[in-house]
Amino acid sequence: MSPQTGQADKLAAKTARDIEADIARRGWVVGESLGSEQALQQRFRVSRSVLREAVRLVEHHRVARMRRGPGGGLLICEPDAGPATRAVVIYLEYLGTTLPDLLTARLVLEPLAASLAADRIDEAGIARLRAVLSAEQRWRPGAPAPRDEFHIALAEQSHNPVLQLFIDILMRLTTRYALQSRAESPSAAIEAVDHMHQHHAEVVAAVTAGDAARARTLTERHVEAVTAWLQRHGSRARATRPTRRPPPDVPRGKLAETLAATIGDDIAAGGWQIGSVFGSETALLDRYQVSRAVFREAVRLLEYHSIAQMRRGPRGGLVVTQPRAQASIETIALYLQYRNPSREDLRCVRDAIEIDDVAKVVKRRAEPEVRAFLAAHRAADRAVSERTGGDVRQGAVEEFRFHVGLAQLAGNALLDLFLRIIVELFRRHWTSTGQALPTWADVVAVDHAHLRILDAIEAGDDSLARYRVRRHLDAAASWWL
Repeated sequence: MSPQTGQADKLAAKTARDIEADIARRGWVVGESLGSEQALQQRFRVSRSVLREAVRLVEHHRVARMRRGPGGGLLICEPDAGPATRAVVIYLEYLGTTLPDLLTARLVLEPLAASLAADRIDEAGIARLRAVLSAEQRWRPGAPAPRDEFHIALAEQSHNPVLQLFIDILMRLTTRYALQSRAESPSAAIEAVDHMHQHHAEVVAAVTAGDAARARTLTERHVEAVTAWLQRHGSRARATRPTRRPPPDVPRGKLAETLAATIGDDIAAGGWQIGSVFGSETALLDRYQVSRAVFREAVRLLEYHSIAQMRRGPRGGLVVTQPRAQASIETIALYLQYRNPSREDLRCVRDAIEIDDVAKVVKRRAEPEVRAFLAAHRAADRAVSERTGGDVRQGAVEEFRFHVGLAQLAGNALLDLFLRIIVELFRRHWTSTGQALPTWADVVAVDHAHLRILDAIEAGDDSLARYRVRRHLDAAASWWL
């Protein structure tokens, strides 16, 4: 990629973010036109080629679509989390997400969803869960494998869009592990499905009865049982899907997204050989049996998520790169902006993740990485005024960094990523609403709370560390919300 091309791509990505921010500020009026291509060029002061690349990204996020002809323009549409969640799953595969990581994340979030569902279930929700149970009960070997819709349906009944999206990602990963798992015999497969169905039925009964505590406990036991089965019957390899060609009978834009996900899966299956050439354009066109236009659009999406990059010239081709999470974090945060989660929706998910994080850090307190984090934050000569330069805004940045730092130390890539998505949501809220900044006294109080949390971690006092994190999150809620 030439320097000029790289600059154009960055400008296109920035323009796409500006368009998306404008849509959010307008209140996401689906069907409203943002203007013609010419008007948008003038407004954002970019060339036609840059604007069209930005529009491709916006269309990829399902935020808006360009309609040509009279009365056309860039029309706001209802976004879709699918492309971003697929990219997140590929990124997590690159990190080498393990089954224990997945178990921990599911145990943090799914029991919470079950307890919320018990509090919020209605007649339509009960009917939805019972329909899923009925479909499970009819399955027998020889029929197509049953889609595990139960956990998605249960998360829907929590009426918490953040939980729903995160559990969708967890179930996509679980499905990939399950595809590698094999029962010893058809009878063993029937027995496993029957056990799963029985667990699901017990959870639904508790949710329907409004028994939140029992729904939480039963969900914990079920997730542990499923994970134990996968550990006994699954492969030790990373969770990946078999190579397959994308179906030809879908619209070009959707086909490009499907192809990008397929290539990402195949790169992951090959072990993420960063810097290697995955294939030439000619070879990949033959392999996936798509048009050059669809292939090149898929490559743009792979480049956007830093999964691969097309290198021209001799010995060129699609080069495997190190994927990054930020593009997916921003896309998912944008989708959640559209879903408009409440303050309580955000708080309950954030609190569940952070309380689990601090417990994990207490267990790892003797490790060098944790000790370095403790020392850096406890150094007597690094007063809060010195670290922030007396800047209240920088104090807010320090607050977010502290919590993200604990999440990274906890060592669970899934929960770390989910917290970073929540932080991005809060950042967008701050920039779009003009929320009042905290006072300097607030900055000092937050710094003091951080030190008390670190004291409890250093002492190995798990319960006190959890208590202090809960108290701090409650006290600092106005910073985040």
